[in-house]
Amino acid sequence: MSPSLTDPVPLPTVAPGAWRLARVPLFAAVPLAVLSPPLAAVCLFATAVTLWFHRDPRRSPPPSGVVAPADGRVSVVRREGERVRVAVFMNVTDVHVNRAPADGTVGAVEHTPGRHLPAFSKESERNERVRIDAGDHEVTLIAGAVARRIHPYVEGGETLARGDRIGHISFGSRADVLLSPAYDREDVRVREGQRVRAGETVIAARNST
Repeated sequence: MSPSLTDPVPLPTVAPGAWRLARVPLFAAVPLAVLSPPLAAVCLFATAVTLWFHRDPRRSPPPSGVVAPADGRVSVVRREGERVRVAVFMNVTDVHVNRAPADGTVGAVEHTPGRHLPAFSKESERNERVRIDAGDHEVTLIAGAVARRIHPYVEGGETLARGDRIGHISFGSRADVLLSPAYDREDVRVREGQRVRAGETVIAARNST
């Protein structure tokens, strides 16, 4: 049945806290509409940009495989000891809601303060981050040059399904997955520079032999 003209217009789906950020320029636009219409227009534009940046579209995980934790481009694929790390750099135009790459139980969520250097640089290893330990794999959310706040959605003891929302980074920047030791470099299904979508693009899957 098609919606009637009297049905309420649904609000856009956005990350938690987005409306709190957007209401500042939105409320400012009300008195400015009388005092200074051009400034009111600027405030309304800032409101729209804030909500657009924190958009949270639905995603449909594939039947199997480890999925990308973020929208963006793969910036790192490397072996670290016996494990493989895959990192995704989020540009300012990408969706910044992060998702669980695989099923698991959260063992710990650890926040490490640090710098705010460009997330695509080697120096970003010293940046502020939140590490989510999910047992056989880890996800690390890393702030960048613009990002100033990481918002994890999960706590220790929670059970995650592949594709579940696990957090977002306001205005930045990078999400890393340290794959389970069961995955080798040959199991990685993406390459550096490739665009991926959080919760949908398979970044690793074991070869069937």
